[in-house]
Amino acid sequence: MYERSSVAELAESLRSELDRYPVGGKLPSSRALVERYRVSPVTVSRALASLAAEGLVVTRPGAGVFRSPPRTEAGASGDTSWQEVSLSAEGTGEVVPRSVDASGVMVCLTTPPPGVIGLNSGYLHASLQPERAMAAALARAGRRPGAWGRPPVEGLPELRDWFAREIGGAVGAADVLVTAGGQSALTTALRALAPPGAPVLVESPTYPGLLAIARASGCRPVPVPVDTDGVRPELLAAAFEATGARVFVCQPLFQNPTGAVLSAGRRPEVLRIARAAGAFVIEDDYARALAHEDAGPPPPTLAAEDADGVVVHVRSLTKVTSPSLRVGALAARGPVLDRLRAIQVVDSFFVPRPLQEAALELVGAPAWPRHLRSVAAELRHRRDVLAGALRRELPALEPVRLPTGGYQLWTRLGDGGDDAAFVAEALRAGVAVAPGRPFFCAEPPAAYVRLGFAGVSGPGELVEAVRRMRGGLSAVPVNPVEAGGEAF
Repeated sequence: MYERSSVAELAESLRSELDRYPVGGKLPSSRALVERYRVSPVTVSRALASLAAEGLVVTRPGAGVFRSPPRTEAGASGDTSWQEVSLSAEGTGEVVPRSVDASGVMVCLTTPPPGVIGLNSGYLHASLQPERAMAAALARAGRRPGAWGRPPVEGLPELRDWFAREIGGAVGAADVLVTAGGQSALTTALRALAPPGAPVLVESPTYPGLLAIARASGCRPVPVPVDTDGVRPELLAAAFEATGARVFVCQPLFQNPTGAVLSAGRRPEVLRIARAAGAFVIEDDYARALAHEDAGPPPPTLAAEDADGVVVHVRSLTKVTSPSLRVGALAARGPVLDRLRAIQVVDSFFVPRPLQEAALELVGAPAWPRHLRSVAAELRHRRDVLAGALRRELPALEPVRLPTGGYQLWTRLGDGGDDAAFVAEALRAGVAVAPGRPFFCAEPPAAYVRLGFAGVSGPGELVEAVRRMRGGLSAVPVNPVEAGGEAF
C-alpha cells in the first residue's frame, strides 16, 4: 500500500532532477526507480503520472517515460472579458442564481499544504479507511456476472434492500433509491421538494454543503436554532407559520457541527409539527455509522417512526469508508418517490453498477462489522485526546459539548472573537481548521471554529496541532456555553 506523502516526495525528487535529461531523453525505468528510492511500483507509477499531468514528462507505452519539451509561449490570448457580462446578466424573472458560492464546502474539502495538520477534513484518514476490504470488494465485484452492465435506475435490488433494513421501520427496498453519495441525495431531495424561490428551514448552525445546495437551487434557507437536545420545536413551529415553508432539513443524530442528538421527547414533536404544516422533513442521517464506542444504542431513524410519509431519508456509506466510495440512498414513501426518481434519472441516469456491486460486497463481508467497531473505538479515543489537549493547552477552545458521535468538536471563541482571523493565525501556525461562519445561514450568535479529528494520521497529530496553535495564536477570549438546553 503506497503512502500519499511518498508519492509527493518522489514526484518532487524526480522534478528536481529533470534538468539532467535532454529534451526527449528517457528517464530511468520504473524498476530502476523502485530500487533507487526503495518505494513500491504503485508509488512510482503515481509519481510519474503526477509529472505527466504537469506536462513535464510523457509516457509512451512499451517504450518508457521521456522528458517533455518545454512549454512554448502561447499566442496572444483572446479577450475573455465579455464573459463577466454574460455570466452576471440576470434574465427577467430569473430565480435560480447562476453563480454558486461553494466556499463553505471547499474549506472542508481543501487539502492542506504539506506540513500543515488538517483539522478541517470531514472524512476518515486513510489509516482509518477499510482499504483492504474495499479493494477486495471491488475485485470481487468486477468479477460478478453482469457487473459492467447497466443497473436498474433505482439501484441494485440487493443494495436497496440492505439500505432499507438499515433505515428500519416500514421502509422497504421499493422505497429506496441508490444515489451517488449523500450530497447528491440532498441535492435531489431539495430539487424535488422546494421550487426556486421557496423558503427551506434548516438547523442553525448546519452543514455548509446543505446551504450551498439550497442557494444554488434558488431557495432561501431559514435558520431554526439548535441546542444540546437538537432543534427547538417551538421555534420550528413558528418558522413554519411565519414562512409557509414546506421543507425542513435536519440531522437528528450527531448533528454537524454541534454533535447534538435530537432528544426522545422532541422527535415526535418534529414529525407532528411538520405534518401539521403539510411539510416534508429531510433526515440527513450522515453519521449513524460514526457513533463513538461510548455512545450507547442509537435512536431509530425518524423515517422508522414516520407513519405518514413525512420523512425523506438520506443515508451514505461515504463517511465511514472513503471519500471515493460515493454510494448513498434516498428513502421515501408515497408519490414523492416518483418525483425523486425522475430528478435523479435526469441528473445522472444511475450510479455505476461496479460501484454498487462493490458496496454490496463490502457491507456483506466479515470485515465490515470489524471495521465499524474499529472506527467507533478510534473516534472515541481521538475525541478524548483532542478534548484533553485543548483543556490542558488551549482552554479558550474547549468544546461547547463532548459529542458521542461524528468526527468534529464545535468550539466557541469569546466575545469579540473573529473566526476568520483565528483560522488565518492557525494556518500560519501549521494547522488548518474550519471557520464557524459558513455553518450559519444568517448572522451567527458568536464566533466558532470546527475542529475535525478523523482526517489526521493519529492521535499524536492532534496533540501536535494543539501545541502549534498554542504557540502560534495570541490569547483568544472565551465565553463558553454550558450544556443543558442553551442554544449554540
